[in-house]
Parts: sequence; structure tokens; C-alpha cells
Amino acid sequence: MGSTTVRHASVAIVGGGPNGIAAANLLGAYGIHTVVIERERQILEYPRAVGMDDEALRLFQTVGLAEPLLRDMIQNVPMRMFRADGKCFAHIRPATREFGWWRRNIFMQQLAEKTLREGLARYRNVDLRLGEEVIELAQDGRAVTLRVRDGDGATYSLQADYCIAADGGRSPLREMLGVQLAGKTHAIKWVVVDVKNAGVDAPYTALNCDPRRPNVCIYLPYGFRRWEFLVYPHEDEQAIAAPDSVRRLLQPYVADPSKIEIVRARTYTHHSRVAERFVVGRVALIGDAAHLSPPWIGQGLNAGLRDAGNLAWKLAGIVQGRLHPSVLASYEQERQAHSKAMIDLADTFGAMLMPTSRVKAWMRDGFFSAVRLWPGIRNYVLQMRFKPMPSYRDGMVVAIGGSSAVGRMLIQPDVEERSGMRCKLDDVLGPWFAVLGWQVDPQSVMTPEDRAFWLELGARFVHVRRSRCPDMPAEGASGTACVQDVDNGLADWFAEHPGSIAVVRPDRYVAAQFNPNQAIEVTRRFRAFTPVAAHQQRMAA
Repeated sequence: MGSTTVRHASVAIVGGGPNGIAAANLLGAYGIHTVVIERERQILEYPRAVGMDDEALRLFQTVGLAEPLLRDMIQNVPMRMFRADGKCFAHIRPATREFGWWRRNIFMQQLAEKTLREGLARYRNVDLRLGEEVIELAQDGRAVTLRVRDGDGATYSLQADYCIAADGGRSPLREMLGVQLAGKTHAIKWVVVDVKNAGVDAPYTALNCDPRRPNVCIYLPYGFRRWEFLVYPHEDEQAIAAPDSVRRLLQPYVADPSKIEIVRARTYTHHSRVAERFVVGRVALIGDAAHLSPPWIGQGLNAGLRDAGNLAWKLAGIVQGRLHPSVLASYEQERQAHSKAMIDLADTFGAMLMPTSRVKAWMRDGFFSAVRLWPGIRNYVLQMRFKPMPSYRDGMVVAIGGSSAVGRMLIQPDVEERSGMRCKLDDVLGPWFAVLGWQVDPQSVMTPEDRAFWLELGARFVHVRRSRCPDMPAEGASGTACVQDVDNGLADWFAEHPGSIAVVRPDRYVAAQFNPNQAIEVTRRFRAFTPVAAHQQRMAA
């Protein structure tokens, strides 16, 4: 590729934004030699993404970064929807913490990126290279080779077993791969305004559904606040973002617009697009490189973090020889359809909440008024149960036993260790595969050969007992961890889903759920996800 210097890595990540750095933290925790190439030298010092959900925090819990991130977040922030007359017609505040964290949390992207990059310093096997740019990509059946221009203008070749394209909505790597984004670009634009010292005591996200000028107001940490105003087709997108225009837009919502410090104002175009392919050879696309979503349900960044959480452990397993290279294809199988579903929901949400037609606004207001009369529908809307959760039927799952939990994320209640210490379930499961037994030690129901397979895969065995059981066993010589279901959350979950044993993937999705007499068949099917020949050779030895 025209370069005399060749460097090597197991995984190269192109793009050092939150998705790329999240993937790098995961790969770092798994011990994978990783190089991150980022064109910008500094983190952009203004807010961009502002919402992080419970699934994303659970991902960061895996690498010990959830609590550091929360130091700069406002947790459990409600969302209120207002009619044109200023009356609130919906107050959305999900009470659930089924995955261990609040569902709506507000943050500032530049602060989160700083925390995530600080997290990389823990890993000697991760190299973050700032001010460098990929200018060429080639791959064959053995490796991906990137031609990189460094900050001094010199070039070198970086050869990696696999590559992650996390380089944003205008992804140069996606262009190099010839992958198209299918979908639409919305005609209506929005001006995004970040301010300080607004003097507004409204600790929530406000959707002002006024057909005269729909807008969103978001309560941010440390005295910041964001407004997003619809821009009409006849309006000049640059003129409307000028300071005098911004202050006129803010006048109905603040006491004195002249005293507000405008941090930035910029007009954006919304897109609803999904890449036709998420995996091309040894390159996988994540985040905005793979899908672009309108902001109405706050899932743009969160969808990208789901990508990182789904992909990183698969690449780690492949590089380490624990998983077969064909497992990479399951990333596209599992993530592409759900990405499309989230974008469709965002489109629907935006059309319903932000119409410029008074008739449509009247119909919407009538719908929400009717919702209040039906508790089931009301809770479905106000608890955000309309949010589609990933459900994997194809990919790295084994459907035996008929449990509807297979392919879905496992709940995360608190559990209590033998010492009496209370902790979150994932802290016991560990960062890799886990075999979870309800009222049974999962190792005790396996043949020696099957037990050896799971141990060789690196799985952790966990035995969950009822709270305050009379015969709490000590951790045996086999190494099975034993905990108590202190809040009865797992008791309810296993009662609802048949099968006393569950295989939990590193991304906390249930890969299989079964009864002890099905353990041999489940293990047999899981062998297909591993390098079978190498495994058989090791077993023979």
C-alpha cells in the first residue's frame, strides 16, 4: 500500500468517539491488542449526544466505568409533553430498573468521552492514536491493512486481524467498502441551541408540541440547557442560528434572553438510514457508520453502544481462538434489524409529537387524553414499554426448551454473596460467558466432557438460591459462585421463563435456557460456535 512501515494489531478501530472508545475499553478488558485511530487531536468541547439509557450503563458496568460516568450525569430524568397552551399532557418517567440502572439519564458527551478515554489508560494492550487518519483500506482472507497518515503527514501501514469502522455518519471506511445507507433524509431541519445560565427551573426534558414552532428543551448537567427548534422550509438555516434569532426563539421560555450565554447554535438535518451491510469481510460497522437516527427517542448514541457491546466480545473470542470466525456474521444478523426498528420508532414518535398541522396536534392531544382512562395503555406509554428491545432468533443463540427469554437481555437484580455483601448480578457473572443455575449448581448436572467445554470457553458458573435459604452452600472445589436472590427478582424471572439453567452471553443476552436433562444437547450446539477441530484435538490430548 505504498508504505515501508508496517505495524500490527489484533483489532483496529477507526474512530475515537464514544462508540469506538467503548469498543476499545471492552477489547482492552478482554486482553486484545487494539489500536484506535482518531483524526481529531482533541475532544470537541461542547454537548452533542445527551441521553444514555440503562442498557448502555450496563455495558459500561462490564468495564467498571458506569459509576465514573454517573458522576457527570443526572439520573432518572423525566420527559414531559406540553400542548400549545402549555398544559402537560404526558409525563414519562419509567420506574423500572430491570437492567440495574435508570432508563433515562442525561449527560454531556464531551465529559463522557473524557471518562471513557481515561478508562483506556488501564490497558497496556490498547493504543489510542490521535491526529491520525485512515486514507486507504485493503483486506484479504487473513487480515485488514489500513494505510494511515499520521500528524506529521507521513504514512504507515497498520495490519489487523479485524477492523471496526466507528468513524461517524460520513464514514470514509464505509465509502471505501462501497456500502450504501438505505433510507431517507428528512426535509425539515432543526436548529440546536446549547446555552448556559438560562434561569429555567424545569428539571426534565420538555417536548413543546406547539404546531406553530415545535421544539424540545433538555435539562443538562452543570447549568447547561439545550433547545431544538423546527426550521421551516422558507427560513434560512444559517440566519436562524444567528445570536439575535436564537434569542427571539428563546424569548417565550426564559425570563431574559439577553442574559443567556449561547454556547453554540447549529442547524441539523435528520436522517433515517441503515447500512445495507454491517459486516464486509473482516470489517464491521458500528454507530453512525452503520445507522443514522432522528433524535426523538434519544437512541442514536445508545444504538451505537449496543453495536459495540454486541461486537467486541465476538471479536475477542475469535481473536483468542475461543469462537469460530463465522460468529462475526451474527453481529449483522442481530443488530441490523433492531437498528431499523429503533429508527422506525423514532420516525413515528417525531411525527406524532411534532406535527405542524393543528388538526394532527388536536388528534394527538385527544389520543393522550384517552390514554389516561386505560391503565394498561397508559403504563405502556408512560413507562416507555413501547421501546423495542432486541430479540435475537438468529445468531449466537440456541433455542431449546421453548423459553421466550432466549435472545433477550437478562434482568439484573441485586444479589447477596455468602459474605453478606450486596451487589449487582453482573458483578457476579463476570465480563465473559456465564452459566447461571436457579436452585441448582449448573456444573453438577453436566458430564465431565461438557463441563470441560464450558470451562475451556472461559465461562463462569453461578448458582442462585432463594433469599435466606437455610442451606447456603459454600463455593465448592469446582469454583461455582453461589449467591442469594435477595430481592426475589430472579425467582420471578425463572418462574416466568421455563428452564432452571441459563447461558448468559458477555453482552448479557440469554443465549440458551434449558432444564438439566437438556444440558448435553445445548452444549453440543454451542460447540458449533467454537473452532471444533481445535477443540477436538485438545480433548483428545
